[in-house]
Amino acid sequence: MPSRPMTASSTETTNSISHFILLGFPSSPEMQLLYFGLFSVVYTLTLMGNTAIVSAVHWDQHLHTPMYIFLGNFSLLEICYVTRTVPYMSANFLSTSKSISFVCCFTQFYFFFSSGCDEGFFLCIMAFDRYLAVCHPLHYPRIMTKQLYTGLVIFGWSSGFFLFLTPVVLISQLPYCGPNTINHFLCDPVPLMILSCSEDSITQLIYSTFNAIFMISTFLFLFCFYALVIVAVLRMPSGASKSKAFSTCASHLAVVILFFGSIMVMYVSPASRHLVQVQKIVTLLYSVITPLCKPLICSLNNKEMKISLMKVFGTEIPVRKI
Repeated sequence: MPSRPMTASSTETTNSISHFILLGFPSSPEMQLLYFGLFSVVYTLTLMGNTAIVSAVHWDQHLHTPMYIFLGNFSLLEICYVTRTVPYMSANFLSTSKSISFVCCFTQFYFFFSSGCDEGFFLCIMAFDRYLAVCHPLHYPRIMTKQLYTGLVIFGWSSGFFLFLTPVVLISQLPYCGPNTINHFLCDPVPLMILSCSEDSITQLIYSTFNAIFMISTFLFLFCFYALVIVAVLRMPSGASKSKAFSTCASHLAVVILFFGSIMVMYVSPASRHLVQVQKIVTLLYSVITPLCKPLICSLNNKEMKISLMKVFGTEIPVRKI
């Protein structure tokens, strides 16, 4: 980012930006309308899939176990996650001004990325739960008590909202005096830092360090626990037990790979110059496409979840006669 020296006049206009312009995906009006329809459908399907899982966990007593309680909360968090961006992005396709106020921009920034942070913590909680269930099955009921999993759920929901306050406050305090056009479809921290009137290396360093510590530590946590789970599964004498454990762990690992694969490339080093279009596509992948796929990944390989979904939505379950 080129350095812009702060003169007396520029200091006076530090707070002159009252809104930003989100370019989104510039195209013809016809294509904008097509994008609106496409993302509206994706958003609706995402809500339906995750709401179905939340409903199944809530209504089916058989799913009132820690694993499904964590999965239900994770799906509820997904609903909050996509609701931070997709409705506004869809409305922006129909807008001619494509403007967002300074306050709304940083509010979206805070809630979207804090929800993403919470997702990372929930993935760690789910990995810890599977580790206890597979590696210590006899001690699992004694360790994973109602008090513990309730505390873990509270931690999963609240931690991201507390941790992400610092980078949001720091970036919002940067001087913005123009231009105000963000070549993105959401208020992303990297373009926001680029728009600042002056290069604040300390803020960039704090933001990079925060992201690196969060993502690398959670990824290592997940890697270690799932490695222990896989080793334990391979040692199981029963083929049926192996198959069931691998089925559950494979779906969890697929979600982890989807979540962390693109994010680690994008945000560990914000100063790096990703191509704008590539940056948009990668952000679109983890903010819109991944939440759509997660309910399918988490439920299709899970027999109990499929049966529960059939019960909740009144689908007749075929009974095999012996």
